[in-house]
Amino acid sequence: MKAFCLPFLFLLSTSLHAQEQADTLTFRILGYNVENLFDYRHDSLKNDYEFLPGATRHWNYTKYKKKLDNIARAIIAAGEWNPPAIVALCEVENDSVMRDLTCYSILKEADYRYVMTQSPDERGIDVALMYQRGCFKLLSSQSLSVEKPHKNSRPTRDILHVCGQLLNHDSLDVFVVHLPSRSGGAKESEPYRLLAAQRLKDAVDSLYKVRNRAQILIMGDFNDYPANKSVRQILKAEVPSSVSGSLNPHRLYHLLAGKAAARKHFGSYKYQGEWGLLDHIIVSGNLLQAGSPLSADEKRADVFSLPFLLTEDPNYGGKQPFRTYYGMKYQAGYSDHLPVWADFRIIY
Repeated sequence: MKAFCLPFLFLLSTSLHAQEQADTLTFRILGYNVENLFDYRHDSLKNDYEFLPGATRHWNYTKYKKKLDNIARAIIAAGEWNPPAIVALCEVENDSVMRDLTCYSILKEADYRYVMTQSPDERGIDVALMYQRGCFKLLSSQSLSVEKPHKNSRPTRDILHVCGQLLNHDSLDVFVVHLPSRSGGAKESEPYRLLAAQRLKDAVDSLYKVRNRAQILIMGDFNDYPANKSVRQILKAEVPSSVSGSLNPHRLYHLLAGKAAARKHFGSYKYQGEWGLLDHIIVSGNLLQAGSPLSADEKRADVFSLPFLLTEDPNYGGKQPFRTYYGMKYQAGYSDHLPVWADFRIIY
């Protein structure tokens, strides 16, 4: 059956990339750590002093508006100039920031809705999920708290769990995570990330117990690499192409880990001259099975790295993410992370 054209507004609302046949379409999902997307107003309950007009960074309305426009531009470009249907964001400060991003930037035409956490993180940064209602109808959302490894440990971000209905009336469960940072050292801080990963794994396992065919998508900044314990030992996320035999529908698979292992300079984040993958896209095995009503493929997942998101690396050579600040110097860039994306095929 030949492809047919849909009206532009419907095309926009469903983030249609390729109309393969009358009852099949492809939509894109995106994960992006937007690096300190703070407004310029003080929240009396949070330590946001660094991003206020009178602080050393001299954060103000003009810089904030520029940051919103940059992030919106990156999202549109990563969708190949069609807005991605689902966008997971890390390091957004509050509801005001999400409202401004969805309603007062170039994303306004995309008609996004959003849900987000209200975490106990001391700086006030949270995770959020933007979605287009034409492709993903919100059914429920909840925040999953992460316990502290020690009594004096700082509180961290909640995990966001969102369930939505797709065009074929199937449900998709999306988890957005921003695991604890490596501050103080990767080894010293690892127990905190393992606790958060276990909280996520418990939530996933609970879905498998109550649903015959749970479809699960996990996105976010793990502050860990694919080979680290949080991904390999706790989530047990495997590389799909490395699995012999059939895929297990109740196991998790990493859409980007294969590329991370095979490519020398592959990654979403650069640390001390080395690229690495901190931002992950993980799916349940049933989303990789041939003929599934909703399916993904590791061949159709990657890091988005167009030149405008990169700048010269003065210390180590080559390129690095074009971030908002380099140290304390304002650069008017985007983020210290690059977006990651994957395309999903849906039969409806």
